Amino acid sequence: MLQRLVNLPLSHSFFLFGARGTGKSSLLERTFAPSSSLYIDLLQPEEFSILNRNPQDLSRRIESFKHTKGVVIIDEVQKIPKLLDLVHHHIERDGVRFALTGSSARKLKRGAANLLAGRALLYNLFPFTHIELGETFSLEEALHWGTLPAVVNEKQSDIKRKILQAYTHTYLKEEIQAEQLIRSLDPFHLFLGVAGQMSGKTINYSAIARECGASDYSVREYFKILEDTLLGFSLPPFHESIRKRQLQAPKFFLFDPGVKRSLVGHLHVPLVQKTSAFGDAFEEWLTVEIHRLITYKERDFSLSYLRTKDGAEIDLVIDRPGLPRALVEIKSAEVVLPEHVANLSRLARDIPQAKAYCLSLEKVPKRIDNVEVLPWRTGISELGIW
Repeated sequence: MLQRLVNLPLSHSFFLFGARGTGKSSLLERTFAPSSSLYIDLLQPEEFSILNRNPQDLSRRIESFKHTKGVVIIDEVQKIPKLLDLVHHHIERDGVRFALTGSSARKLKRGAANLLAGRALLYNLFPFTHIELGETFSLEEALHWGTLPAVVNEKQSDIKRKILQAYTHTYLKEEIQAEQLIRSLDPFHLFLGVAGQMSGKTINYSAIARECGASDYSVREYFKILEDTLLGFSLPPFHESIRKRQLQAPKFFLFDPGVKRSLVGHLHVPLVQKTSAFGDAFEEWLTVEIHRLITYKERDFSLSYLRTKDGAEIDLVIDRPGLPRALVEIKSAEVVLPEHVANLSRLARDIPQAKAYCLSLEKVPKRIDNVEVLPWRTGISELGIW
């Protein structure tokens, strides 16, 4: 069983948020013994029906359990947000510890649900990182299939494909509709395919709206849904001025390469090294991986990207309090040449107190002008990400 990077507290209540299928339930089962936990799974229709009709039934169960000093686990708590008032009550009055999981904080936020005002710590769970997979990690497998636990644990390619297709067709469409996050499913179906194509690219809201037959406002809301359900994140454009940063378009990254390839129908298409498709996939995966690791490590780092008026671009700008700003170019080349980092080298001279890095498939570190060219694993360490 793989060790996850999330260190859940044993003496404090907490929320554990993560997209469906990232392993939240498995992690809780490994952390808390069944003999010392009260487990409530709101994905079970009967359990949901009972507690949705009569939330006070939760209190009756806790009253008969609390003497054990164990933990109360409520899986997918966002399905019945009103339970959180009772959770708050039992934390305050009885000192009961809760482990609360959810695949979406959106319903909780929008419904003005009781988020326990600091009485529960917040954690996120993502698909497996290369650190969690250790010696079993394969870059080619990660780029092609992603690292959702069910996919990683399956050996047969045709079954991996079916898992991802079921995920994108069933969960991303039907479950989001079931959570009542959108009113009309048809434009959202079209949007998901476009979101897959746009993953890793700058968002053009108007163009996407035209393509999926929705308004600009709806498309912005769709992206917000993907972020709130932890199915992706936005990478803002870099600018020293926050106001100017807000006027420019962000990039959007889906949370898993396998899900992205399923959405765009590319699961049958092999990724071949030294092609532009492989390079794009590597850049996108490594950006998502860095985002995961920073979140797990609880670094006060912030990520953005830089694009100049003449089209020169830096893949990642990492602001690191107490350290120089890191300008990062991601290249899938096994041999990085001076022309690969020419723009990075030039732009680094114009940004005060910045260091330039190129994370690549090189085997050993080297330096080109003012750019540190590093194997990507070494780069993650050198940057202080992990």
